[in-house]
Amino acid sequence: MKHLLTAVALSTALGLLPAARAAELAPGTVIDASNLSQHLKDSFENHAVADLLTERMQQLIREEGLALTLKASEKIALGEDYLKATRDNAGKARYNRDTRQVEGWIGGMPFPEVAADDPDAAAKLIWNHHYAQPTKNLQDYPKFAYLFISGKTGLERKQEWAFQRYFMKGRLGVEPAVEGDGSILSKTLLYATYPNDIRGLGLFTVRFDSPKLEDSWAYVKSVRRTRRLSGGTWMDPIGGTDQLNDDIEIFNAHPSWYSDFKLVGKRWVLAVANSTTTSWDPKASGPAEFPIIDLGKAPYWNPKDGWEPREVWVIEATTPPEHPYSKKVLYMDTQFPRFYQAEAYDRKGDFWKWMNYHLKTIRTEDGDRGIISSAGFTIDYQRRHGTVFILADSARLNTPGIKHEDVNLGQLEKAAR
Repeated sequence: MKHLLTAVALSTALGLLPAARAAELAPGTVIDASNLSQHLKDSFENHAVADLLTERMQQLIREEGLALTLKASEKIALGEDYLKATRDNAGKARYNRDTRQVEGWIGGMPFPEVAADDPDAAAKLIWNHHYAQPTKNLQDYPKFAYLFISGKTGLERKQEWAFQRYFMKGRLGVEPAVEGDGSILSKTLLYATYPNDIRGLGLFTVRFDSPKLEDSWAYVKSVRRTRRLSGGTWMDPIGGTDQLNDDIEIFNAHPSWYSDFKLVGKRWVLAVANSTTTSWDPKASGPAEFPIIDLGKAPYWNPKDGWEPREVWVIEATTPPEHPYSKKVLYMDTQFPRFYQAEAYDRKGDFWKWMNYHLKTIRTEDGDRGIISSAGFTIDYQRRHGTVFILADSARLNTPGIKHEDVNLGQLEKAAR
């Protein structure tokens, strides 16, 4: 018997006998540090788990307490007006490699079919994101929270903010598709509402449909006046958060402000594409107020939600020399131009921040569909600090009755009163 066991062990080591078979994991399985090595050999929805986790995600699971609950994937239905504008305007937009600008865009995705071997693939994908995020004509978020989290001590404080972005061009389901003279792409308001000592802190920004830097204004509470800011504010931090203005929903810059974009490839990853976890429970207190984040366990910033396989484009974005980051590695859904995750690197090329956004499809106020971010995690692993964006249920898309004139600098002053 002893010789038989020795022979079996030797045969297994030499690969002469079949090794233990990999398992097909079921929805609800949790992948964490205790079982990561084992599950890397398994599969989920016929994708190898090792292929669904980026190198950075594996590191965060092993070293930072990240735990992923597998969720059955769901088909994502885009808005009818969004799809119609993309179909109706297919082939009209052209990417000019010399100017790095897009010409001829009217509405919808300017480049609905991007081939991986296209030398301009990365630039076209970024322009899809710039022009055609599936949010329709107005993002109206009366209430969202910023949670400031220390990796050592947990939740430091909570702030409440409001956000509005009104699109002046590429408007969907209405005529005309352009408001104004066509020079402005969007107007954005971002301001704090709580606590009182920061009420009114924020920005009013006009983004042009050109490489021209944005016009931005801030309200200064100490003098009760607004002041115009330099065009470089797109690279500045938002208040005391770990986010730059450029990090709003992972990427918030005009494409030509970046030095270069490179398509790394196409792959599958685990992402939160159909968030089912309640983000904010205003009736609860303590860690239970924000069920989507693990505030009860160090490092206190890890997300709780369902992760499903999604096919993504991987894009490396090179920043201009004056930017705090040297590059961002971005993960964009191949079906529509929204990012799930990003890795930011410092000027020495070392890993700095991980950004992870949870997406959710909702009905727009006119009965169509749109995609919002129910939560967003920006974690600074060098500083051991994180900022988590949590969207309240009051979020709306395409709110009726709001005009572009209503998104203005006066709203900052009004919020501060």
